[in-house]
Amino acid sequence: MFVPGIVISAVTFPGVVVHEFAHQLFCRLFGVAIFEVKYFQFGNPAGYVLHEPVRNPVHQLWIGIGPFIINSVLAAIIAFPAAIPVFKFGTGSFIDYLLLYLAVSIGMHAFPSTGDAQTMWNSLIRGADTPLWLKVITVPVVGIIYLGALGSFFWLDLLYGMGVSFGLPALLIKVMA
Repeated sequence: MFVPGIVISAVTFPGVVVHEFAHQLFCRLFGVAIFEVKYFQFGNPAGYVLHEPVRNPVHQLWIGIGPFIINSVLAAIIAFPAAIPVFKFGTGSFIDYLLLYLAVSIGMHAFPSTGDAQTMWNSLIRGADTPLWLKVITVPVVGIIYLGALGSFFWLDLLYGMGVSFGLPALLIKVMA
């Protein structure tokens, strides 16, 4: 089933907002000046953060993968209290299901975008001042991002969001029970 990306972005806009916030957060952590932030818009891209060129190449990698870290952790944290009544007891309130929707939405947008991958490639792989060890780390990261983008055609992003939001809390509940 094909659903245009703009529709998916509109339905899962909380995840887009958190994705861009994560980029902004890592820019702030590393003292990288931000010129413009668009948390959500109808169009392609659904959001973006424009920042100055980084002085330390390692910071560019962290800024690029920041959404994967922040969105994944936040999705699990939001889902966990809702997952207990839904998955452990088979009941749940409207708020529980709303939290699970937010968690899946945020988890779905954990993957860095192809624009993020392109920025990492151009600044880190092509960058003359990038150390070899960082280039060795960045090449597979960029490859995984592009595979994730290809996988989104097959709903990999939704499966990831559900895994973080449903699977991880259900697993933790099962282990702790």
